[in-house]
Amino acid sequence: MNDRVTVEMKDGVADVRLVRTDKMNALDNAMFAALVETGERLKTQAGVRAVVLSGEGRAFCAGLDMGNFAQMASGEGRRSSEALVTTKRTAGGSNHAQHACMVWREIPVPVIAAVHGVAFGGGFQLALGADLRFVTPDVKLAVLEIKWGLIPDMAGMVLMRGLVRDDVARELTYTGRIFGGEEAVKMGLATRVCADPLADALTLAAEIAGKNPHAIRAGKRLLNLMGEGDQHAILLAESQEQGALIGSPNQVEAVMANLQKRSPQFAD
Repeated sequence: MNDRVTVEMKDGVADVRLVRTDKMNALDNAMFAALVETGERLKTQAGVRAVVLSGEGRAFCAGLDMGNFAQMASGEGRRSSEALVTTKRTAGGSNHAQHACMVWREIPVPVIAAVHGVAFGGGFQLALGADLRFVTPDVKLAVLEIKWGLIPDMAGMVLMRGLVRDDVARELTYTGRIFGGEEAVKMGLATRVCADPLADALTLAAEIAGKNPHAIRAGKRLLNLMGEGDQHAILLAESQEQGALIGSPNQVEAVMANLQKRSPQFAD
């Protein structure tokens, strides 16, 4: 796995990096497996309070490995395409490739994607799996699948939902056009433009790691529910999450630290 994805832990922040630099971190079977394995491990790893996802080298992720497209054009590709529907799926409904993106949304703590160079097709959908996306001004982004006669199928439709207007998602999907950081922010597909997205992402992750970890996790559960739950379910969940937090050790510590004008010391 270490030839595709590395993880370094520091003060509650998991610094996750795609390291297939010779291929601009393109997605091959080994990269899919490494992303899923890493995400699943971070779901339950003790002490993780925030995650930063980035790519080493010239790009965040160039998308699907070119070898996969050649395979699709062959008879073998046609046979393997049937597995997209019949394959085993996660509890959330994802197949293996979709889970490489969705697993970051399922991690119980905030995930920040630091995106530079390019994030095309599957690489763009991978970035969408994060809670936040910090991008460079000159980044190149695209829902590029139509170039290869395809549609986005790595959870892109689920992850774009709620970020952009319906007509914007349609235009990007139908054209595959490339757009930059400033436009991505205006459309709602990026959070902010940064000169150094990785440095800014790590700084914010460290700030988040210093908050009540149980409140942060509760907030992510509510925000995930917000996109799909009905009003009654969301209102009830708010009450349940707040009821569990009020008077808990970490919440009391947050209050006392503020009153005593000191840094809080939270327990995981």
